[in-house]
Amino acid sequence: MMKKNILKYVLLSMTFFLGACNDFFNVETKNVLDHDGYITEESEMYSGYIGIMTKVQAIGDKVIYLTDTRGELLEPTKNAPSELYSIYNYDTDLTGNSYADPAAYYDVIIACNDYLSKLYDYKTENPAAINLDHYKALVSCTLRVKAWIYLTLGKIYGEAVWFNDPVREMKDLNDFPVKNLDEIVEGCLDLLTKGFDGIDGTNTMSWKEWLDPNTETAESTYRYWDYMTPEFFALYGELCLWHGDYQKTVNVILNTMNAKFASTVNDATQYMHNVKLTGTYSKIWDNTNPQPQETVSAIIYNYQGNQTNSLLKHFGTESPNEYLLAPSQVGMDRYTDPDFNPLGGATSDKRSTYYFAKDKSGNYVIQKYRPSNSTARTYAYQDDVHIYIYRGSELYFMLAEALNNLGRVTEASALINQGVNGSFPNGGVTWDGFTDDWTGASTLGTRRYPDLGIRGAFNLGNREFTRGDARANDEAILDEMMLEFPAEGKIYPTMVRMARRYNDPSIIADRVCPKYADPEAIRAKINAEVGGKAGYFVHWNLK
Repeated sequence: MMKKNILKYVLLSMTFFLGACNDFFNVETKNVLDHDGYITEESEMYSGYIGIMTKVQAIGDKVIYLTDTRGELLEPTKNAPSELYSIYNYDTDLTGNSYADPAAYYDVIIACNDYLSKLYDYKTENPAAINLDHYKALVSCTLRVKAWIYLTLGKIYGEAVWFNDPVREMKDLNDFPVKNLDEIVEGCLDLLTKGFDGIDGTNTMSWKEWLDPNTETAESTYRYWDYMTPEFFALYGELCLWHGDYQKTVNVILNTMNAKFASTVNDATQYMHNVKLTGTYSKIWDNTNPQPQETVSAIIYNYQGNQTNSLLKHFGTESPNEYLLAPSQVGMDRYTDPDFNPLGGATSDKRSTYYFAKDKSGNYVIQKYRPSNSTARTYAYQDDVHIYIYRGSELYFMLAEALNNLGRVTEASALINQGVNGSFPNGGVTWDGFTDDWTGASTLGTRRYPDLGIRGAFNLGNREFTRGDARANDEAILDEMMLEFPAEGKIYPTMVRMARRYNDPSIIADRVCPKYADPEAIRAKINAEVGGKAGYFVHWNLK
């Protein structure tokens, strides 16, 4: 089955469009280009990359169904197809399951490989015509997309077929190596550092500057396109976290955050978790565009251009949505359980009111992507919700996890609890790598809304951190992630990372199993090893 699907997608891997800029995202899979010459002039360099982005759009929501359905919160409704129940129940035979089929991920990789090859050929044949700065940026962006897709495959399946060369003919999958998760991480780090044609993954470009240079940024249709490619620092930092290179994670993420914070004292400083973010929290998802303060990278859609995902279909109850997945009572109860979520001076955790609601029939729904009072999406069929690849809050969690594993518990606790400003309200930050720009005493002047940490921004009590017990602290970070990222495809992969770090799948089972009618049966599946692979991965026969 897998072989057939990869070969099918090879035939579609050149779905790149050469029309006007406004048509770049209008996906028509029947418009297939001949791979022998689809880059024949400079404009096709850019339209070719946009073609890759159409394939990224197609897989944007897939990780949510494959991980969160098995995670601590979601459960299928009576409307859900048997395929979702099979994922939910940790079935190991998923043959023919359209949710579990990874072919669409490989479609992106095939497109990246072929694009890099043709881009190189065009540069070689047209050295005087090509814009080398843009060439380097397009190569870097493609490397980052490819690395992010491979990392995503590793998180979900625990393995992936690895290939770097263009696929131009039908080949048996046995011709390619299958790498396990550790090998995938190492391969992705190589992609970003060793790169292609002497170019690593750090180069960037502004799509707005190329496509729409004469329009003010705030008025340009293309001002959000740069979000579509995973940012190097976040992707590299996460890969280092999986690899156990904790200091590298701290360095690359902290350096970027410091630079952002040092550039402005704006109330909505990008990546900073402060009161300004709290006040606009629901708009992180319920808006027509990603929220700049919280956005690192995001996949954007426009239903008017036939760019959609299936989030509202799965979570919504209004027609034409199908209400396939719902929040479990166990998962929602964690927000009000003082043992799991110490409320401190707050009467409730406001985040839950943004995430969950009852519809008119009394069904609990995930409402974060379209609240009942939404002004961003008037109609239920407008399923163009943006999907965050990396959020600003996620930077806090990655930093905290890395710092904890470096023994820097005080800093890790501050990021999750009351923030850097909570320890240094008047500046004078002494923690290695942090600056006064996190505080009210910024180097640029007074910052009205300084960093308050993940919980401090909502006036919640402190989550306990313990010196000398890295695992307990990691689990505290994980528990807070469960409250911050429901139905975003981010929590379960972190469970997997920590279960592997401590060689203990109970880190997953203890949090996941309570939502099941037969928790011990699911625990046994999580603890099992099937075909040499851990039971908590999605099992798909690659051969």
